[in-house]
Amino acid sequence: MNLLWINITDPAFLTPLLLTLKVAGLATLWALVLGVGAAYALSRRDFFSRDFLDAVFTLPMVMPPTVLGYYLLVFIGRRGIIGHWLQETFGVTLMFTWQGAVIAATVVAFPLVFKSARAALEGVGAQYENAARTLGQGELAVFLRVSLPLAFRGVLSGGMLAFARAMGEFGATLMVAGNLPGKTQTLSLAVYSAVQAGNNALANTLVLIISIVCVVILVTTSKLLKPRH
Repeated sequence: MNLLWINITDPAFLTPLLLTLKVAGLATLWALVLGVGAAYALSRRDFFSRDFLDAVFTLPMVMPPTVLGYYLLVFIGRRGIIGHWLQETFGVTLMFTWQGAVIAATVVAFPLVFKSARAALEGVGAQYENAARTLGQGELAVFLRVSLPLAFRGVLSGGMLAFARAMGEFGATLMVAGNLPGKTQTLSLAVYSAVQAGNNALANTLVLIISIVCVVILVTTSKLLKPRH
């Protein structure tokens, strides 16, 4: 194409954008729920396998995307441990679906929430939680009314980084969900397809949008993590 940019109402741009927002949004939600829960459990309990679990929860952050995608295939593929059971029991398959893309994005985004939330929760003074317990608050109430509000900035920054990571996920998503236009093709996959097809206008537009979103998220996260004076 001769144009440098495309109209943002073009379905070639709009469809993967909307799908990416849906996938990244749901993945971030799941990563927040699971990541904060895991972070709270590991930050408040000292047990034998805590360091091992910390390593396992952090593993997707450093593992090659193709290896992570392979592990997902082992679990949720049609012949996988969970995937086979879902297909035999409910007739549900997660392969080559946007739901599979959500699972892949959740797995890669989880460590960012987990590490940020754990650091924030470990910074909450135990005296505040103990004071709430002496007032008769249960553990859930202590978490929701004391620990989480005090650690909110760290949790929020982790959630924002997770959203950016989910938006840019490529390798694991490609292996699990494929690259089906209009069905599983997210922004990062659309960039790859556009470059392969020589569609520079589409690639330029997609890259610009992704870059702007990532810069905004990184700047906002930096401001959230600055110490309060």
